[in-house]
Amino acid sequence: MKYLQFSNGDQMPALGLGTWKSAKGEIYKTIRTALEIGYRHFDCAYIYGNEHEIGLAIADAIKNNEVTRENLWITSKLWNNRHRRDDVHPAIETTLRDLHLEYLDLYLIHWPVALIYDVNYPQNAGDLISLEHLPLSETWHEMIALKNKGLARHIGVSNFSIKKINQLTTETGVLPEALQVELQPFHQQNDLLAYTQNKGICLTGFCPLGSADRPASRISPNEPKLFENATILTIAATKGCTPAQVMLAWAINRGTSVIPKSVNASRLKENLAAADIVLSETEMAAMNALDKHYRFIKGDFWCLAGSDYTLDNLWDE
Repeated sequence: MKYLQFSNGDQMPALGLGTWKSAKGEIYKTIRTALEIGYRHFDCAYIYGNEHEIGLAIADAIKNNEVTRENLWITSKLWNNRHRRDDVHPAIETTLRDLHLEYLDLYLIHWPVALIYDVNYPQNAGDLISLEHLPLSETWHEMIALKNKGLARHIGVSNFSIKKINQLTTETGVLPEALQVELQPFHQQNDLLAYTQNKGICLTGFCPLGSADRPASRISPNEPKLFENATILTIAATKGCTPAQVMLAWAINRGTSVIPKSVNASRLKENLAAADIVLSETEMAAMNALDKHYRFIKGDFWCLAGSDYTLDNLWDE
C-alpha cells in the first residue's frame, strides 16, 4: 500500500473505501468485510446517513482485536447546514458519537455552500445562505479550533477551488491540509494537482470510476463512459487486470489517494489490489491523454434560481 504523508508524519493509505450510497443494513457487513480484507482508510460523511452503522462495525472490530484504532484512518465531513460558528463543534460531536470514536483522522468542509439549519438539500433559493453573509472563513476558524482541541488530527476541504483555498489561507493564516474533489480520467484537474503538490496538500479523488450508481437526477444523457473507453480497456487487457483497477492504479500512480465505493466482497479485493499495480510511463501518458474536463458530479443542484450560487462561482473556472 502506498501512503500520502501529512506534515506531522501521519500517513493516509492511498486507497480507501468510500461510503456514499452505501445503504443502511448493508454497510455494517461491508465495513467488517473490508477490514478483514485489509482496508484501513474509510471515507465517511454525516450526510451519508450511515455513520452510526459504520461506527458499530469499527467498534466491534476493535473490541474483537481485529484492528486497533491507531491503525485506522477515518475521514468525515461537515455538512452544509452546520457552517455557522456555533454549529461546527456540535456537528463533529455527533459524528464522533455515531462513529464511536474520540477523534477523526481528517475532517473536511463538505462543500463551499451554506444552507439554513433545518435543510439538508435546498428546494429553493431561500434554503441557501450567501457566502457574503456566512463566509467560509467563519467555518474554517471553527475547523481550526476542532483540530486544536484534538477532535480532528487533520482538517481540510472538499469541492473547493484554488481560489477558495487561497482565500481561506489569506483570511485565517491556516492552509487546509487535505482536499477532496472529483478526480477520474475524464476530469483530471491537473492544475489543482500541481497546486496541491506545491502546497503540500494531500489530494483525494472521489468518483474515481464515474459513479454510475449515483442518483438518476445527477446523470446526464449521453455522458461519456469510462468503462467503454478503448485506452482503459487496452491497458487492462495488457496488464491482466480490470478496467476499474487501471483507473485506480492511475490515480495512485499520479500521487493522489482514491476512495472507490463497493459493497461486493470480490470488488473490494480487486479495488484494494489496484493500489499495488504500477503503470508504465507509456501507460500513464495514454491515461493522461484522456482528460475531457468532464465532471460527473456537476454541482448544479446548488445553483438555484435567485441564489448567489452559480456554476461559475462554485468551481471558479
